[in-house]
Amino acid sequence: MNTRIVYFDNNATTAVAPEVREAMMPYFGPLYGNPSSMHAFGGQVAHHLNAAREEVAAFLNAEPDEIIFTSCATESDNTALRGAAAFLGRNTKIITTKVEHPAVLQPCRFLKAQGYEVVELGVDSKGRLDLAELESELRGGGGAIVSVMWANNETGVVFPIEKVAQICKEHGAVLHTDAVQVAGKIPVDVKKVPVDMLAMSGHKFHAPKGIGILYVRRGTKFKPFMLGGHQERGRRAGTENVPYIIGLAKACELARKGMAEEAPRLAAMRDRLEAGLLAACPDTIVNGDRENRLPGTLNLSFKYIEGEAIAYHLSDLGICVSTGSACASGSLDPSHVIRAMGVPFVAVHGSVRFSLSRYNTMDEVDYVLENVPPVIKRLRELSPFGPGQDVTTYE
Repeated sequence: MNTRIVYFDNNATTAVAPEVREAMMPYFGPLYGNPSSMHAFGGQVAHHLNAAREEVAAFLNAEPDEIIFTSCATESDNTALRGAAAFLGRNTKIITTKVEHPAVLQPCRFLKAQGYEVVELGVDSKGRLDLAELESELRGGGGAIVSVMWANNETGVVFPIEKVAQICKEHGAVLHTDAVQVAGKIPVDVKKVPVDMLAMSGHKFHAPKGIGILYVRRGTKFKPFMLGGHQERGRRAGTENVPYIIGLAKACELARKGMAEEAPRLAAMRDRLEAGLLAACPDTIVNGDRENRLPGTLNLSFKYIEGEAIAYHLSDLGICVSTGSACASGSLDPSHVIRAMGVPFVAVHGSVRFSLSRYNTMDEVDYVLENVPPVIKRLRELSPFGPGQDVTTYE
């Protein structure tokens, strides 16, 4: 096992920032009171909790009472979709995309099994949505919930969420977006982009695992998913996870102040990595829209070999990458995102995602560029496939 670790799997999770850890520590010690308590000892914690809610709201340009703290984005997505559907009733049409995270696709398919009409929109070869298809699905009238991710977790493709929001507003549809991958990477302004519900997860931008938010625009109706107490204005029961909420707020503050500087640096590292790997590894393709993607995400398909084998061999060299969503890593099936894009059969299994964060360096990029090409060459020498293979696509 290589002693050096180069962590290029930041779309799966990120390191907790030292400033975040430091901000959390008092709430594991002297400030352990319950913020719902009536006494002053708990009241002081409630004061800090309110300040944290204001910081998170500022991060999204939202109002504090529009922020609901949850355990993770998966809970937020489920609350938004199942809660809005329960409030609107079974005549509601639910429209999503084929490339959503499982935290959206699975609740939508659950609702389909309950009798709701569910439509999954396709994407083109670059992972882009057809907005005309969305408009067509909304023209029929009646209530609708639209769930479109802000950016794809595997390819980094950024969807035109502002245009999606405009279309939904014109047709009176409720718009939910999974904004997990854009948080801390590109600006999110819910006044500029009028989504109705938005999910985020702290561990994707240097807060700890186990804390997320659901933004709900004032006036948007849904039935709570977690029942039992009055917390979060009766919208999410359960004693607040104060240390993690404080940590999330600190991560939001760091991202808000550092995003403008970090984004171009991440893009420069990604571009150097992309150019180097394409030059050194023939028969490699970039998955996704290269003009509209997150600054730190690169998804490549190395033809004729398996992404799992690539990740395994790179792990021995201390290089951490992914073959897709961490939530689907136990499956041997090719990525549903890559399949939806119609990637050729000889490449669909060979997709690898490299995702960077503020803690990565150009030196690490060069280490990856030095070590990936020999791994690709060796695996291709062992592969029964090669150039000339019939290039069919998954239907």
